[in-house]
Amino acid sequence: MSAKIAFLFPGQGSQAVGMGRDLAEKFPLAAETFNEADAALEFPLSRLCFDGPEEELRLTENTQPAILTVSVAAARVLAGHGVTPTLAAGHSLGEWSAHVIAGTFSFADAVRAVKARGRAMQQAVPAGEGAMAAVLALDAAQVTEACAAVERETGLTVTAANLNSPNQTVISGATAAVEKAAALCKARGARRAVMLPVSAPFHCALMAPAQEAVARVLAGVALNHPRIPVAANVSGTLVTTADATRDALTRQVTGAVRWVDCMRALKAAGAQAFIEAGPGKVLCGLLKQIDPELKSMNVEDAASLEKTLAELTALA
Repeated sequence: MSAKIAFLFPGQGSQAVGMGRDLAEKFPLAAETFNEADAALEFPLSRLCFDGPEEELRLTENTQPAILTVSVAAARVLAGHGVTPTLAAGHSLGEWSAHVIAGTFSFADAVRAVKARGRAMQQAVPAGEGAMAAVLALDAAQVTEACAAVERETGLTVTAANLNSPNQTVISGATAAVEKAAALCKARGARRAVMLPVSAPFHCALMAPAQEAVARVLAGVALNHPRIPVAANVSGTLVTTADATRDALTRQVTGAVRWVDCMRALKAAGAQAFIEAGPGKVLCGLLKQIDPELKSMNVEDAASLEKTLAELTALA
């Protein structure tokens, strides 16, 4: 394979009942990955991915290890077909998947760690007290200004949490402040400002208790230097050491996901083809908004794998 490939890994929100089943049924590498996750958690995570129920899969402490497992299964199946990345990035939770594939820590350690991460994020803010909203078609700097104005006025937390594309910024914080900032963004020219159906206000200062919990979890995990550079959400730059990884994954909990910067860093490092490994195609969609020239593909089942392998052959 001559093209320089970057793997992308999705975050929370990409889950769906049935995810990973086709891969597990058709590829032993995927089936082994699900068995490994079940053993690491001493819990039938694979059954939850394949059969639901949806309300249980939607619980953050289940969603995070479930998406990680499907993503790693897809990446391992790609590797089994001779497709490996020279660069990687993951959106929020997906950054952990990227580091599994980079060999920074073991899959079993990652599955246990993100279950603890999910539980800590869920418990950090009482239900109903935090919220997130997606702001469309307003410059990220203007969104940030609107959040700062609401913080000054109310004394409540609200901040840009996901800088997803030039067209989409997600804000996060105290419910009343997010509602007010969303309305202000709309008044300042946003095409839409939509409240999101999330269970907690991720990637803002209200997640401080969860960040402390993640730091404790990471302190107990053995980390290696990544075999390939991984884009860090919190800085939008590439990390290549164990210490930088530990710092990035810890600060990521309260820090913004600088996804636009991450994609630009991968492009600057020479990535020519991007493969989203895991459930859904959200990151392929964002990449088209960030840079329509960049080639993106996805792998979540046998059909998408076949399509991606054909497209890679055409690129070679």
